[in-house]
Amino acid sequence: MQSRSKHHESEAERSAIMARVKSKDTGPEKAVRRQVFSLGYRYRLHVAELPGKPDMVFHGRHKVIFIHGCFWHGHHCRAGKNRPASNVAYWSAKLERNAERDVKNLAALKAQGWKSLIVWECETQNKVKLEKRVLRFLSK
Repeated sequence: MQSRSKHHESEAERSAIMARVKSKDTGPEKAVRRQVFSLGYRYRLHVAELPGKPDMVFHGRHKVIFIHGCFWHGHHCRAGKNRPASNVAYWSAKLERNAERDVKNLAALKAQGWKSLIVWECETQNKVKLEKRVLRFLSK
């Protein structure tokens, strides 16, 4: 049996992988939630009435936190710069639309008086740095 490299999945294999990608309750999102909760802050999840359905909403503070996957939202880290080698036109357009939607949602939130913080997936690895960043954002 011939083994395939990770970079040469069949269409069916790629489809199965992509079907498992979640938009809510991801590992990074759960990590940030646990940390914020342990700091004593309470929040609501995925409030549909707000632009972009922020991952965490702090109504009394008029603040929101988005936890973005580096690949999906185009972070400048290694994972964010990684692009699929196949179907390049599709992926370029898809990821560009994600970035444009993020900018639009942040602007709409700001226009409504909300302050936003984006936590990137790669930033969830350093818990001390993340805690300082979240505390600085929520305590202002």
